[in-house]
Amino acid sequence: MAAYTADQLYGNGVQGENITTFKTFTFTNPSSSAYFTIETEQDRTGSFSGKQRTTSGSWVPSSSSMGPVQADFFSSVVVQPGVSSVTLTPASSITGSNYRMKGTGAFSMVTS
Repeated sequence: MAAYTADQLYGNGVQGENITTFKTFTFTNPSSSAYFTIETEQDRTGSFSGKQRTTSGSWVPSSSSMGPVQADFFSSVVVQPGVSSVTLTPASSITGSNYRMKGTGAFSMVTS
């Protein structure tokens, strides 16, 4: 389990964590709606060509109001005020150095 602050997730975000079976991202948001995104690291030209599909698989939010958006190289959810979560069950194991976790807004996050 790791914890991240809003400042850590803002902008370029933080390097991901290894995911073998599943990973749950739990958000505590004291403010208005925000966004959480997992994005595959791009190459130096901004391309995903030849990169691991880090968000292929199941991306299940704790609430349908989180409006998940999912593609092979990125996934996002709306982080509602209060406590919410999303669970990623990858199609295959994901190496943390292949993606970044990013956020907007004032929420903190714990992974498990």
